[in-house]
Amino acid sequence: MHLYKTSKGSILHVNNVYYLFDDEWDDLINRDHLYDYLMAVRENGEEITVEHATRLIADHLLAPIGTQEVWAAGVTYLRSRDARMEESQDAGGADCYQKVYEAERPEIFFKALPHRVAAHDQFVNIRKDSAWNVPEPELTLYINSSGSIQGYTIGNDMSSRSIEGENPLYLPQAKVYERSAALGPCLYITDKPLSPDTQIRMTIHRAGNLMFEDATPISRMKRTLKELAGYLYRALDFPAGAFLMTGTCLVPPNDFTLQRDDSVTIYIDNIGILANRVSEK
Repeated sequence: MHLYKTSKGSILHVNNVYYLFDDEWDDLINRDHLYDYLMAVRENGEEITVEHATRLIADHLLAPIGTQEVWAAGVTYLRSRDARMEESQDAGGADCYQKVYEAERPEIFFKALPHRVAAHDQFVNIRKDSAWNVPEPELTLYINSSGSIQGYTIGNDMSSRSIEGENPLYLPQAKVYERSAALGPCLYITDKPLSPDTQIRMTIHRAGNLMFEDATPISRMKRTLKELAGYLYRALDFPAGAFLMTGTCLVPPNDFTLQRDDSVTIYIDNIGILANRVSEK
C-alpha cells in the first residue's frame, strides 16, 4: 500500500481504492505493525474517487515526513566506496573509505531536519561554493520509535563531492545544507520484505537531453537494512521515528556535475518516482 502526505490530509492507496485520513502524520505512522493497522482502519477514513485523490496528490503533495530527522548511511555499496576513494585521493583520505566498507560498524551520519527536505516535484539545491555536485538515489527506511522498519520511500542525498574530497572531515558541509535532501513521493508499506531484485534507477536530464542513466538492484548493498537500522538506534532515541537513507550505487562519471535547472528522476520498484529540479544555494 502507498501512503501519501498532502496538505489536505493523508491519502492511503490500497487495492485500487483511495482513503483520506485527517490524522496527524506522526500519530498515523509511528506504530508497530503499521501495515496491519492501516488494513484494519482504512475504512474509517473517507473513501474518495481516483480523480479526487489524483488531484490532491498532484496539487498538495508533501514529503512523507513529520517531525522525524533524516539520517544516512554511506559506503554501503562497492561503487560508492570506489567513488569516495577517487574523490579523496589527493587529500590522502582514500584509505578511510576502504576501511569503512570492510568494517563491522557502518558509516551513519545526520542528513536533514524536516524543514530542509524537499518533496516530489520541488527544488533540491547544489552549493555555490562547490564545483562538483551530484544526486545520490537511495532506498530510504522509515523506522518507528521502537526501532522497527515500517515503511520505505525514495531518497535523494544531494552531495558536494568537491567539498567532501578536500577532506573527509568536511562531510557535514558536503551533505547538510538547505534542500540537500528529498523524500517521496509516498511511504510504501508492505507486510513482506523487499525483494533483493528491487531496482533503483536514476536519470538526469539537462535542457531535455539525457545526461545520465543507470540502475542497480538493492541486492548489491553490502549490509542488511535491519543492520543499518540497528546501528542508528544503538545510542539514540527517536520519539516519532526516523528516516534512514541506505546508500547509493549509482554514481555519475567524474567529469559530470549538476547544473541549475537539471532534472533528477529516481525510480524504485513498487515505491514510485521522485523527481526534482535543481536550484542553487
